Amino acid sequence: MTTSSSTKTLCPYCGVGCGLEVVPAAKASEDGAAINRWQVRGDRTHPSSHGMVCVKGATVLESLDKDRLLYPMLRDSLDQPFRRVCWDEALERVCDRIQSVRAEYGPDALCMYGSGQFQTEEYYVAQKLMKGCLGSNHFDANSRLCMSSAVAGYIQSLGSDGPPCCYDDLDLTDCAFLIGTNTAECHPIVFNRLRKHHKKNPHVKLIVVDPRRTTTADAADLHLAIRPGTDIDLLNGIAHLLLQWGAIDRDFIESHTSGFEAFAQVIRHYSPQIVAERCQITPAEVETAARYWSESQRVLSMWSMGVNQSSEGTAKVRAIINLHLMTGMIGKPGAGPFSLTGQPNAMGGREAGGLSYLLPGYRSVSDAQHRAEVEQAWELPAGSIQSVPGRTAWDIITGLETGEVQFLWIAATNPVVSMPDLERTKAALRRSPFTVYQDCYYPTETSAYAHVLLPASQWGEETGTMTNSERRVTLCQKFRNPPGESRPDWEIFAEVGRRLGFTRQFAFQTASQVFAEFVQLTRDRPCDMSGMSHERLAAEGPLHWPLPEQGTRYRVSDTGDRVQSSIPDTPHPAPLSPLPSPPSTPRLYTDLRFPTPDGRARFAAYHSRGLAEPPDDNYPFILTTGRLYGHWHTQTRTGRIQKTSEMYDSPFIEIHPRDAEKLGILDGELVEVRSRRGMARFPATVTTAIAPGTVFVPMHWGAMWAEDAEANALTHHHACPDSGQPELKACAVQLLPVSADRVMSESLPQSVPSATVYS
Repeated sequence: MTTSSSTKTLCPYCGVGCGLEVVPAAKASEDGAAINRWQVRGDRTHPSSHGMVCVKGATVLESLDKDRLLYPMLRDSLDQPFRRVCWDEALERVCDRIQSVRAEYGPDALCMYGSGQFQTEEYYVAQKLMKGCLGSNHFDANSRLCMSSAVAGYIQSLGSDGPPCCYDDLDLTDCAFLIGTNTAECHPIVFNRLRKHHKKNPHVKLIVVDPRRTTTADAADLHLAIRPGTDIDLLNGIAHLLLQWGAIDRDFIESHTSGFEAFAQVIRHYSPQIVAERCQITPAEVETAARYWSESQRVLSMWSMGVNQSSEGTAKVRAIINLHLMTGMIGKPGAGPFSLTGQPNAMGGREAGGLSYLLPGYRSVSDAQHRAEVEQAWELPAGSIQSVPGRTAWDIITGLETGEVQFLWIAATNPVVSMPDLERTKAALRRSPFTVYQDCYYPTETSAYAHVLLPASQWGEETGTMTNSERRVTLCQKFRNPPGESRPDWEIFAEVGRRLGFTRQFAFQTASQVFAEFVQLTRDRPCDMSGMSHERLAAEGPLHWPLPEQGTRYRVSDTGDRVQSSIPDTPHPAPLSPLPSPPSTPRLYTDLRFPTPDGRARFAAYHSRGLAEPPDDNYPFILTTGRLYGHWHTQTRTGRIQKTSEMYDSPFIEIHPRDAEKLGILDGELVEVRSRRGMARFPATVTTAIAPGTVFVPMHWGAMWAEDAEANALTHHHACPDSGQPELKACAVQLLPVSADRVMSESLPQSVPSATVYS
């Protein structure tokens, strides 16, 4: 809520969803800088973070007035300078191009690439414009690079997207199994809460699976430094031992799952000896991980990009879920498979239909009934929404190469740093006949490839909702006006819709009206939010979904959670009671019923295929990439904040001492890294924190922040066949010392700074 003294909002960085409170500054600085009109602090009333924030949230105000895009700008070709124009001229140019492309090439030539930094209202209006009114399913988002494998894994194994756990489970688990996540640096408030529970309870075990010895791994009871690409081998190996020991929940398997026999046939091939050899760990480590799992009553697994960003990302997610299904570790406090969302509103985007195969309310464009429901709600003729999924993020790039994409609208993201196979991405964007770039900062690496720049407002300058990793929806309220002529993203999309003739569909006057329409499309869906409104969120604070509208009947599960009855008007063994104000639901599947046709969760039987690009004699090392605590994504914000930029003022490459000695690379020496696609140069950090044969580079630096230091100049576009998520976490590289160029080692970070938490 907003009062005369404070405004409640949400941190705009990662998917933890920490509550922030913005208050007027006690006094302005001598120079009267705009950023000093406000102060930010953790919101102690926010149930997800309890007043804690990391350094990024604590310094976010400092970015608000740095290098803002203040006015619309146009140019006819990329070799010309931009000129400032009014909104009418800019939008007229955009609408004219949309209409001409539709007339000449059809709606399939129109694409939009959005962002997990959109608020849900912005996601929703974009879907209505692109998939509904324009008839193009070619809307994808940078969540494709972030969470799409988790989405596919949840849908295939459990019947629906949506993490079944909540943050309260961090305080209740007996064993936390962290795989493919450096939680301490990438989701620090989640890790801080888990670490407190771990320290306080000696029986609680923490397992960390990561080829790097990260800050997260340093806190573990067991660190498994597996070879990249062997996650499924490890997970199947743990399952092998659980089955061999009889440490499984047969009643749960028989009553609530399907496919176990096929799974059991696969995992019998994964003895500790075989798994240890493939993963390059010891059999004892495999057995210890299985023993920790088997001896625990409540196992909570967590993962992020290290699992999702893989050519077999969906299979990895399902392999994690397999372990929960075979031990009954789901639907109860302290247990379950918990994906940690990378962006602040990637969850909200999924709810609103913000991937190329989705429609609002966890619907699919391939389902005729789903399309009909949305067309009716949007007052569009039958057949307006196409039945074929649209282009993924990488498919948009290849569509530019072939000329099939004639209009590209990019909003709130920076693909010229974040996309894989970056030189190919840049070349494709240079071929784009017409690119609209909508952002709040200028310049960015992507703005150099645009024909039209549209200034968007950002965090603190617009009101809307976001959903965090635990399915908790927070109302983020505006506390200042947008600078210059910038506008909220949803207003820009809606204005384009009206100018194209869809006045009835885009008659919204406020974001609360957008949200009110959106939640009606979630009614009776797995992500039911029909009981939410801006007004209720302002009055009651953040709420979990599902949260049906008042009057829905509930039953009480064995755990005491109130669960919506699947057949509200028929007798049920548990008592039914009408609730005048339904509560939000912290955990899913507490009744052990899953939204599949038979109500059962599904085991998946997978052998690992390994990396899409394994090392060889010419490219003998595996490069893995990731985030650092002080930065986020492509530094569009953090690179403009003194404290965060100084934490890591330059990129680096981590190399094991054994590999460095073999190649003659010294600590601090400049190293040239080559893949089959490109080249980059980084100062070497020689450290035992990285496994031999593997090197690590942070992904935050684009051309604006360092020279020849783009991690994604090296990565490839090969993606998971189910999720379409590229394997950004692993590619084959060679290393060459640049002996003529030395960098003083003291200029490099000597150790990873601890994830300071501000309360």
